[in-house]
Amino acid sequence: MLNVSGLKEGFVLDHIQAGKSMAIYKYLGLDKLDCHVAIIKNAKSNKMGRKDIIKIECDINVINLDVLGYIDHNITVNIIKDQKIVEKKTLALPKKITNVIFCKNPRCITSIEQELPHVFILTDEENEVYRCMYCEEKYHKKY
Repeated sequence: MLNVSGLKEGFVLDHIQAGKSMAIYKYLGLDKLDCHVAIIKNAKSNKMGRKDIIKIECDINVINLDVLGYIDHNITVNIIKDQKIVEKKTLALPKKITNVIFCKNPRCITSIEQELPHVFILTDEENEVYRCMYCEEKYHKKY
């Protein structure tokens, strides 16, 4: 049995779909953080069969929970203080995301004005469809 020690302070991303932890690591920019990060892949789960877990020993404010909600809103975020879970956060699809996905429409203002932020608005929650705020180009979530 693999044993990864607990955290004194930090947070745990739990219920990550098996095999998706490395993509989340990259998406959240965890490689740029100066803190301990542990990735557990293919852990046994009664609820999911198999799952990935990421343990991060630093303040929760270093990650954007909207980005995490966009990636997978089924992930549970456990906040740890003094080696105990003090809060569990559930995620939701964010209503608006900025500079996470990028507009592919060559006629969109974002392709001409390079410094404009790429802002997408959730237009269909059931099908997880976002549209560009400027040109309304449709973006289907493919994560």
